[in-house]
Amino acid sequence: MDRSDYVIRQISVFSENKPGRLAAIARALEEVSINIFAFSIAEANGFGVVRALVDKPEAAHSILTNLGFMVSFTDVIAVKMRDLPGGLFEVANMLGEGGINIEYSYAYSGKDAAVLILRVDDVEEAIKRIHEQGGELLKAEMFHE
Repeated sequence: MDRSDYVIRQISVFSENKPGRLAAIARALEEVSINIFAFSIAEANGFGVVRALVDKPEAAHSILTNLGFMVSFTDVIAVKMRDLPGGLFEVANMLGEGGINIEYSYAYSGKDAAVLILRVDDVEEAIKRIHEQGGELLKAEMFHE
């Protein structure tokens, strides 16, 4: 099992929490045909953090940095889960029983299944644990060109 097969580079964009900031980010990515697969927004003390999975993370980082946004990369994993009651429990339990802390997560639901994006404190152990417990990780190549 190669860690790089499953580690996804998420961009985190830090911005003032005010009207139009998300639109500016989305417009900048649209203008260069960068696709956003999933995103979340968190707020703290007047600032927002937009976390996103995009198909061209390096280009997104460059474009948004040039526009004055503070942008960083974070390693995350994507776990396929049942889109039924108990699906989240199964994934959270796999990691919790393995002593792996979920720092934050967000999800999206597709036609066939739901996907949970996870930032964990021990990526290698999380990948190993999910595989050992029969869980299905999505390969990083699904999210990047």
